[in-house]
Amino acid sequence: MSEHIRLKKGLDIPLAGAAPAKIAETVADDLVALKPTDFKALVPKLAVKEGDSVQAGDVLFTDKMHPAVRFCSPCSGVVQQIVRGDKRKLLAVVVKADGEHKSVKFDAVDCSKLDKQAMTEALLERGLWPMIKQRPYGIIANAEDTPKSIFVSAMNTAPLAPDPDFIMDGRLDDLQEGVNALCRLTKGGVHFSMAAAAEAGSAMHNLKGVIFHTFDGPHPAGNVGIQINHISPINKGEIVWTVDLVSLAAMGRCLRTGEFDMTRPVAVTGPAAKEPCYVMGVQGMSLKAIAKYAEEGNVRYVSGDVLTGTNVGAEGFLGFFDSQVTLLEEGDYYELLGWIKPFRLKKFSFSHLYWSWLAGKKKTYKLDTNTNGGPRAFVVSDVYGKVLPMDILPVYLLKACMAKDIEKMENLGIYEVIPEDFALCEFVCPSKIEIQQILSDGIDLMLKEMA
Repeated sequence: MSEHIRLKKGLDIPLAGAAPAKIAETVADDLVALKPTDFKALVPKLAVKEGDSVQAGDVLFTDKMHPAVRFCSPCSGVVQQIVRGDKRKLLAVVVKADGEHKSVKFDAVDCSKLDKQAMTEALLERGLWPMIKQRPYGIIANAEDTPKSIFVSAMNTAPLAPDPDFIMDGRLDDLQEGVNALCRLTKGGVHFSMAAAAEAGSAMHNLKGVIFHTFDGPHPAGNVGIQINHISPINKGEIVWTVDLVSLAAMGRCLRTGEFDMTRPVAVTGPAAKEPCYVMGVQGMSLKAIAKYAEEGNVRYVSGDVLTGTNVGAEGFLGFFDSQVTLLEEGDYYELLGWIKPFRLKKFSFSHLYWSWLAGKKKTYKLDTNTNGGPRAFVVSDVYGKVLPMDILPVYLLKACMAKDIEKMENLGIYEVIPEDFALCEFVCPSKIEIQQILSDGIDLMLKEMA
C-alpha cells in the first residue's frame, strides 16, 4: 500500500496556454545540440570534431574528471558546429541530422541478472549514466558511490507541465526495465511518487519493484527534492540519486531493446503559444521546429517551465532533461503608476495586491516576463515559507549562501535543496532577488570547498 502525503504550502500559478493531450505532429530533425551547460559542475572533454559523422548513441564528449561517463548524440548526422564561449568553454555540440535515425546497436540486457557493478558498466557504456542525478548538489551521480535510495517523481506540478500519463502512454515496459536497472544500484529501494488524484487511473501504478508514495497539494509537490524531504531527508554524509520519468523510460528502452532512442513528446505551452500542443521531437532539438506555434512579436523561448527553465531564444535548443517549451511575451515595457495602479484585473498576485483574485481560482492569466519592479533590499519575511513545504528556513539559508558561510549553510539545509526547490520563492519574492542563482552559487562553493 502506498504512503500518502498531503502538502498545504505552495502555489499553482494560473498561467494560460496549457497543451491539450494529443500529438499535433512529429517535427523533422534539422539541428540537434547536446549542451554541457545542462549539467552542473561538468568539465567536458570533446570526442568529436566538426565534420565527423555520428549515429545516435555515438559519444560526443565525456566527463574529463570521470572519463567513463559518456554523452551521446541523440540523432544521426554530421557534427556541424562546436560552440565555445569565453575562455573556449564548450557550450554545445551541434549535429546536423540526416533524417535517417541510424542508431548504434547495443546488446539487450536482462537487468534482473546483473549485479551493481555490471549494471553500472552497462549504463556507462550506453551513455545513459548522465540521466542519474545526485543529491546533494544536483550533479551527475558518481558511479563509484552507492546511494541510500533512488527517487523518481511521476508527477509534475510546475506551470503548464506535460501530463506524465500522456507522455508515458504505451511505455510501461520501458519504465519497468528502467526500474529494474535502478533496483540493482541501491539496497534502499526505488521510491516512486505519483499524484494522488491520478494514481488509480494510471498504468504506472502497475510497476513492480518500487516503493509507492502519493502526494497531494500545490506546486512544488511534484518536485523530487520536496518528496525526498518528506520521505527520507538527506543528512550530512548521505547521498540519494534521482531520475526523471522521461529519462527512466529512455534508459529502460535502451537496455531492453539495445536501441538508443531519445525521442519524446514535447509540450509547446505558454501565453504566447497561438496553438498549444504536443509535438514528437528528440532530445536537444532545435526550437526553430516549433516557431510556427508561437505568436508574432517579441517572444521568449524557454526550454522547460517558467519557474526553472532556461531562456534559450528562438535559435536555441531543447535542454537535456526538458520535455516542455514555454512561450512568453517579453515584458519590455513600463506601466504608469506601477503596482499602485488600481484594479489590474489581468495581473496575477500571490499576495492579493490586485483585484484579479476576485475572479476566482479557475481564471488563467496571460502573464509575461515583466518583473513589475526592480531589485531592492533583501528583508526578512515569511512569504517564502508560505510556498516552500520543507522544514527549512529559506531566508537564513540564502543569507548564509550570500555570506559564503559554509558551516551555516550545512546547518540550514544546503544538502537537501537545489535551485528548482526555491523557484517559487523567487516568483513571490517582494525584493525581486535572484534566489535560484544565489542558491546555485552556494552549491558551487560547497562543491569547491567540500570536494
